[in-house]
Amino acid sequence: MEYDKKDQEQDIVTETLDLFDRYSSKRDNWAQHAKEDKEFRLGRQWSKEQRETLESRGQAPIVINRVHPAVESAKAMLTSNRPSFRAAPREDSDNKIAQVMSNLLSYMYDISDGRTVVRQCVDDYYVMGIGFIHVYQDPMMDMGKGEVCFHDVDPLDVYVDPNARSRYFDDAENIIISKLFTKDQAKKLWPMYKEKIENATSKGAYGNANDWNAPATTREDDGEIQFPEDVGRVNDVDYIRGYERYYKVDVPEFRIFEKFSNKEDLLNEEQFAQYMQQKAFMVAGQLMTDANQAMQMYTQLQQANVDRHEQELQMMVQAGYNRKSIEDFKERGPDKVEFQEIPYEALVQQGQIEVVKVTISRVKQCVIIGDTKLYSRILPLEKYPIVPVMNIHTRTPYPVSDVRMIKGLQEYINKTRSLIIAHATTSTNTKILVPEGSVDMKDFEEKWAQPGVAIPYDPTDGAPMPVQPTPLPNELYQNELTAKNDIDHALGLYEMMMGNAQAAPQTYKATISIDEFGQRKMKSKLADIEAALTRVGQVAIPLIQQLYTSQKTFRVIQPNNSINEYIINKRMVDDKTGEIKVLNDITVGKYDIIVVSGSTLPSNRYAELEFYMDAYQKGLVDRQEVLKKTEIFDMEGVMQRTDEVGKLQQALEQAEETIKQLKGDMQSRDREAINLRKRIEVEKFKSDLDGVSNKAKAAGTIFEKRLDDNLSTVKTQIKDAAKQTGSPPSGGKGAARKKKK
Repeated sequence: MEYDKKDQEQDIVTETLDLFDRYSSKRDNWAQHAKEDKEFRLGRQWSKEQRETLESRGQAPIVINRVHPAVESAKAMLTSNRPSFRAAPREDSDNKIAQVMSNLLSYMYDISDGRTVVRQCVDDYYVMGIGFIHVYQDPMMDMGKGEVCFHDVDPLDVYVDPNARSRYFDDAENIIISKLFTKDQAKKLWPMYKEKIENATSKGAYGNANDWNAPATTREDDGEIQFPEDVGRVNDVDYIRGYERYYKVDVPEFRIFEKFSNKEDLLNEEQFAQYMQQKAFMVAGQLMTDANQAMQMYTQLQQANVDRHEQELQMMVQAGYNRKSIEDFKERGPDKVEFQEIPYEALVQQGQIEVVKVTISRVKQCVIIGDTKLYSRILPLEKYPIVPVMNIHTRTPYPVSDVRMIKGLQEYINKTRSLIIAHATTSTNTKILVPEGSVDMKDFEEKWAQPGVAIPYDPTDGAPMPVQPTPLPNELYQNELTAKNDIDHALGLYEMMMGNAQAAPQTYKATISIDEFGQRKMKSKLADIEAALTRVGQVAIPLIQQLYTSQKTFRVIQPNNSINEYIINKRMVDDKTGEIKVLNDITVGKYDIIVVSGSTLPSNRYAELEFYMDAYQKGLVDRQEVLKKTEIFDMEGVMQRTDEVGKLQQALEQAEETIKQLKGDMQSRDREAINLRKRIEVEKFKSDLDGVSNKAKAAGTIFEKRLDDNLSTVKTQIKDAAKQTGSPPSGGKGAARKKKK
């Protein structure tokens, strides 16, 4: 945090107090109405004159507060859920960090108790016409490391330049937050300035800054509602008024563009002075800005030249160069790599770096206690860190509230109900006309209300006659109900939004449709709130980038109750190059911030769950999306277990399919085995048959051979016999001829 020391302390104090006086006088009328609207919402709805008039008529100043529940319903509707911040990078290089920045904004919302802050701002928005969110750096949080937070500010503590016309006071010359402290409170807020606070004296718009500076109102009650000014100051306690002033100043800055790296940045005077003290490095004709990378590249190139020189020397020896040439080559040595340090000033002169001096508007903060300036500093902001949530904009810093628009309806309801109650009270006390002298009045008054009593009277003078009260017209009761409905309508509410089950349809689709149509009445209110939250994100980003410069771990609770952890600005060393890199460096980059439209509105969870179940059955979404719409606390655990069950179920299905396939394979193999056995038996039969056939063939061959042998033997014997007898062999041709003759 850089604190500005150029301001003359007394001059800035005098100027601030004069501005406070002027702004206070200009906003007195609005502040009185805003204060009255605030009291009116809480039930302080009768003026002193009205209460006296009613009491003189015997009527009670009854308050039937329809404003409070209507405001609460509208507030609950608009702040039902946490806003969803989205950071969109302006450059492609920032895409990876954009999600981290979105979660940082959610982290800021969580540590600031954002829901409470936004609810209070929306309450002020409806009741006083404007709410304020103050974005700031708290250097005492996170054990002195600091955090970027925001909190709500009472609209009656904010004093804006009356000439401002912008909805967000961008054209305001000054915005002052002023409220009363005890000196002990001030010392706890600014512990480094205890001595200055102790010596400060009260000085302010109304002569004595110990005054609450609260506007007076005309409303009164029975003392049941207490405001700070009603409580008053504590005796023997030293009070002092503090002033936190914001205004815009012109600051010289330098826009630099590096042609060799395409880097563009905007630097203040101190940052530019540090930038110009840097040096670049020319290595082998290549311009580099990182000293480690340059030295590493130089070492590698030089070693490459040495290796190449050795190779060339070996080639000369092998080629048979003469000794003198070799010695000259050795003496010359390897080629030198160009390495030169170049100041950034020289690069600017050479045109490698373009520098343009520009004037930028920045917000300046000045803190004053009493008549003493504590400090002043220039914030890294172009927009005021005090973000208004403005209702009905009148193109002035003094908007109109919804409560002010419906006060007349509420007063009518109170007056009507007071009249009805008074009429009911008088109707129960029957009025009787008694002829003069017909009864003993003392005896009559004592006995008239007794049941079954007999009261004598003189019939000549006439009997007592009860007088019936005039009934109130039915339109009076109907008009009260109409006024109540008009209040709800003015605030954009309808019966189903108020929890009237009879107004709800039977199906979830119809419920969602009617709910969506009904919410259209509040879309303009929602647009105001979302635009203000977007401005909060836009202001927070530069403060985050300025404060969170070291490594930090933060955790964010997601909508499904899971916790995500992020590490920013983590320095890592590349094992290969030795280069130091920064993981999730949020200190650089430009981002556009949006709030997802409708993210703060409620949803009918049961109808929505039924819708998602229907979509799941149709295959449009998976089980995880359906599970996110339930109210299960351990969402992450259930989703994890669901995934595990799904994986096991899938594995089981795969196993069953595998078993089924194996069974089919086994059946096929059984059939193949049977066929194989049959084929084996057939082949065996064939083999046996072939064996028998071969044996038969062999036996036949042997038989034929034996037969031939026997035949030859017989023939031989016959021939021998024929030779002995001289006769031709039996069966010869000669014998046949002789027998024929």
